[in-house]
Amino acid sequence: MNSAHSVEEWFVPLSEEKRTLREAYTELLAFGLKQEDIPLIIQMVENPKFDLPGIDIFHGSTDLRTHDFIHILLGRGVMIKDEAFVIGFTMGSTNRVTTTEERLFSLMTQYFYPKGYRFTSEDLQVYRNAVRLAYVSDCQPLAEVNFDSFLDQPLGQIREAIGLEVDLLKAYYQIEAKRYPHIPECNRNLIGF
Repeated sequence: MNSAHSVEEWFVPLSEEKRTLREAYTELLAFGLKQEDIPLIIQMVENPKFDLPGIDIFHGSTDLRTHDFIHILLGRGVMIKDEAFVIGFTMGSTNRVTTTEERLFSLMTQYFYPKGYRFTSEDLQVYRNAVRLAYVSDCQPLAEVNFDSFLDQPLGQIREAIGLEVDLLKAYYQIEAKRYPHIPECNRNLIGF
């Protein structure tokens, strides 16, 4: 179990199977962002409450709470490449992301997001890889999962129930660590394996 409590170090590794979703989420809440802390432009792009009626511009949009649950289940922290992966995997798990949608999202994150939230070309590559990885995965569309029903279940059991393929994630995390050996959030994801 990872007991780090700083933003840079926090994550719940994929090898963590016994902790409940509620326990991991409570730990994240101790220092994580609140919905109102997120810049409006990001909320407009990523939060479904800003979707136009009948129009889903970015598939897989979620509120912050659901997004945080997905971080935990994917074994990712909250640094920028973790964000890129979680967003990409969530979008990709819908199996509905078009090339145009992917490009538009990339454009928004690279040029219109505020400093500190913008994706670099490396971040965009992680995002794109995650979209494709989720597309080949057999998991449920993560933005549609009712995580409240899983709050008191162990993480390993939840991952299995929603079809997250831990071996697939682990294989990608090994590749990501080789591609970005200088990035701490890309090299910690295999702890415990």
